[in-house]
Amino acid sequence: MANPNIYLTFLLLLVFLLTKSAHSGQKVANHYVQDACSVTIYHALCVHSLASFSSTAKTSPSKWARAGVSVTIAETKNVAHYLMKVKNYREMRGRYKIPLSDCIECFQNAIDQLHGSLGVLRGLNARNFYAQIGDVTTWLSATLTDQVTCLDGFENPTGKQAKMLRNRVLRSSYFTSNALALVNKLATTGLESVEDP
Repeated sequence: MANPNIYLTFLLLLVFLLTKSAHSGQKVANHYVQDACSVTIYHALCVHSLASFSSTAKTSPSKWARAGVSVTIAETKNVAHYLMKVKNYREMRGRYKIPLSDCIECFQNAIDQLHGSLGVLRGLNARNFYAQIGDVTTWLSATLTDQVTCLDGFENPTGKQAKMLRNRVLRSSYFTSNALALVNKLATTGLESVEDP
């Protein structure tokens, strides 16, 4: 009969190797997202929101740009839903009623522009690359403008709800800024980064 200590030693060695391998893979994935987010202003937010894309995006600027726009769509939709909820429950009154309606309209425009951007990024091609990138940067800039326009109505907010709304809209603009930076990185890497749509 074999010595139980040998089995235990073998089992512990196997667990150690598997743990080390998983940790090593995590380090590589973390390097990918750190590198991709190096061009963004809101680096920590970028790393946190895009970390799950590391295993698929790796070093592909086009995949990182799509990932950046995708998480921006999700965040912008969340804020738009929040704005509608605030309006429907009549939680904003007085001087904030009109700016809230403006924000809702701005965010609907932003969502449309973001979807258009993602559609173009998914269909990038060598023949129209620079025109397509121009369209995407225009739409992302317009999205950022919509978010800032919304913020204008809530400058120096008073009251808990107005401050919370402002913070959520501001945070969504950080996502858009990061997405724009990732698209600009794609633009500088050029056609060679489009081999895998």
